[in-house]
Amino acid sequence: MFNFDPLLIFNHFYPQDTPLKRLLLKHSIQVRDKAIQIIELNPDLNEHRKTVEIGSLLHDIGVAQCHAPAVLCNGDKHYLQHGIIGATMLRNYALAHDLDLEPFARICERHTGAGISKDEIIAQGLPLPHQDFLPISIPEIIVCIADKFFSKSGEMKEKSFHETRNSLVRFGSGPLARFDAMCSTLNLNDRLG
Repeated sequence: MFNFDPLLIFNHFYPQDTPLKRLLLKHSIQVRDKAIQIIELNPDLNEHRKTVEIGSLLHDIGVAQCHAPAVLCNGDKHYLQHGIIGATMLRNYALAHDLDLEPFARICERHTGAGISKDEIIAQGLPLPHQDFLPISIPEIIVCIADKFFSKSGEMKEKSFHETRNSLVRFGSGPLARFDAMCSTLNLNDRLG
């Protein structure tokens, strides 16, 4: 299916051993491990395992271009843009190396929050194109859910399911409702503790 090493792509964009690279790699591995846990709770999802593993490792590839000093990012773009930046980076890399990275580009642009709708972007004046960035495919949903259990700042410890849900409340009812719906779609409610 996919015959490339995602760490080669990761290292292409982060060639130097820096604190940001180590932080991003740690977070990405945490998300990958949680995503695998989600798959193991639902054996029917195993066919998506490779896409989810790679997507988890690459989902935040665009953060370095963003301004988020708390997570060691000193770029000039708004942090909400890291998903679409990462998607563009992967699409350009794919063209240069004759690879199909589109599933991973979509994971990048659709994992932020619990996805972000076009209506939310417009209503809140968010610095994103006026379109939906909502997880649709099973791998997109799994990575989006897994990502919500970890922050790149602070102690980087896994949040409980309750803490994860509570962290979405501050963004309004839409993100929490989408998170709950994604968990329900994968039959995860009360199984992620």
